[in-house]
Amino acid sequence: MDRYEPLRHRTIALVGLMGVGKSSVGRRLANALELPFRDADSEVEAAAGRAITEIFSELGEAAFRDGERRVIQRLLDEPPHVLATGGGAFMNDETRALLTSKALVVWLRADLELLARRVGRKDTRPLLKDSDPLTVLKAQAEQRYPVYAQAHVVVDTGDTAHHVTVAQVIDALTQYLSEEGA
Repeated sequence: MDRYEPLRHRTIALVGLMGVGKSSVGRRLANALELPFRDADSEVEAAAGRAITEIFSELGEAAFRDGERRVIQRLLDEPPHVLATGGGAFMNDETRALLTSKALVVWLRADLELLARRVGRKDTRPLLKDSDPLTVLKAQAEQRYPVYAQAHVVVDTGDTAHHVTVAQVIDALTQYLSEEGA
């Protein structure tokens, strides 16, 4: 049995603020563990037949969150994979309960100024429309960090290569599973 085998029995869900690397780290984590990768935002767009920015502007955030919860519920019924969630997905009580019961939840956490630099490079994030990224991220951190703390493990990331974060996630999950089985 290889050392990654215990990590292949449950879906691994990544949560955290926008820009922390849930999708990019998630793809590399899935590759390292030889698991499929799913991106909840992409899956929501495919199910809705429109971009997230359109869903937000035409239907509102509540409709988006409802669709996101349904999509995540469907994904959690699939065989184990690595799932990158949207930054607000874990804030929904029902979605959070699904994730914590059916997946290993990893909170990727990073310095807010680093995240602001990352997300400030693109204008594809509906929650940043006409706003200062650092101001939005600070408000989100204040609201979301106590909820994200319900994840099974927390991995603090920095401005390092993705493979470093992948190794940190694997180590944290391996440690968690060894303690859980003890």
